[in-house]
Amino acid sequence: MDGPPLWVFGYGSLIWSPGFAIAERQVARLSGWHRSFCMRSIHHRGTRADPGLVLALDAAPNAVCAGVAIRAVPGTEAETLVYLRERELISSAYLEADLPVDLADGRRVQALTFVIDPDHVQYCGGLPLEDQAGIIARAVGGRGPNRDYLANTVAHLHDLGISDPDLQSLAKRVDEISAQRRS
Repeated sequence: MDGPPLWVFGYGSLIWSPGFAIAERQVARLSGWHRSFCMRSIHHRGTRADPGLVLALDAAPNAVCAGVAIRAVPGTEAETLVYLRERELISSAYLEADLPVDLADGRRVQALTFVIDPDHVQYCGGLPLEDQAGIIARAVGGRGPNRDYLANTVAHLHDLGISDPDLQSLAKRVDEISAQRRS
């Protein structure tokens, strides 16, 4: 007998690089949280000496985050969980939560969601856009330049028809800083 389906809510790199077998994928909305560059990255997009920034879900009343709900292929749930925990819980700055998300087709499902621990040392919510842009423009980690992470997220949100004006403004500013450094 099969267990319950495993849904995962993606709001950043899980949108464009889930890393597991997908049975179904839909645009989805999560209430009470907003996408934010509020986590210092010391592994994937920065280093301990020069941290980058990665997206996390930060709790906020009345906020709604649009992203993607991804259902793992039936029978791969256990291995998918192992993979995601190794990937996302690398420094314990994320907390694993099972949250209700609303799918574009009208269904509501419970989805594994990685949210920021606001008490963790890597949490940096509330950084001004200019500070975020400066960090993202220069940081590089084990998975490459921080600016590539931002650009991929913005591009894939656009492809899905999801508007995120804050990320678009941030990407524009990072591009400006990067161009100034090259000239």
